[in-house]
Amino acid sequence: MTETQPQIFEPEGRAIPYVEDAGSEPVLVLIPGYSNVAALGTLAHVLAEEDFRILRVGYRTAQTDGVTLRDLAQDVVDVMDHVGLGDAWVGGHAFGGAVARTVSIDHTDRVDGVLLLGAEGEEPRTDLEPLQAAAAASASPEEWRALAPTVPVMLIQGGADEVLPPANGERLQAAAPGLVSLVTLDGGGHLFPATHAGEAAFVIEDYLDVD
Repeated sequence: MTETQPQIFEPEGRAIPYVEDAGSEPVLVLIPGYSNVAALGTLAHVLAEEDFRILRVGYRTAQTDGVTLRDLAQDVVDVMDHVGLGDAWVGGHAFGGAVARTVSIDHTDRVDGVLLLGAEGEEPRTDLEPLQAAAAASASPEEWRALAPTVPVMLIQGGADEVLPPANGERLQAAAPGLVSLVTLDGGGHLFPATHAGEAAFVIEDYLDVD
């Protein structure tokens, strides 16, 4: 399938890239782990074929000085407003999951649930891109690890992920067993949303009870 070219939304000059993948429902917002908004395209296309409406939101390329994790969460909500989405499941891969969790905390009324594709650890990684590293550094340890207390979390992780080891997800579920559902994909590495997109999509569909 041909990758859709990102559009750019520029509220206050922030230049936020986004991609919409056709479908109707459920509605899922996906935030990549890196600056390439196309990074979750394989998973998005698989889900769109099952009639999911997918909105992929990338990271601003302007107005980046002093950016915080909460600023990146606001960018996501602003793009949701721009395309006319009221509420949705909000998910992300790796660092994108930290942004998704922050959206659920700051904008709980807009988030039906959080989808984590791999879980970050107790502290930010040292290999983050500059914008992400700055945003991560803006968060206190409590904010970095926080979950919205009333928002369900579906966590899918790769069993062979060496960047975000499965222990991260197990620790998160143990901290909030009534909130976090965990599925580990055997053999899945850090890029499992691309290499194991079909398996990940099946887990998402099953969890959301999509016929």
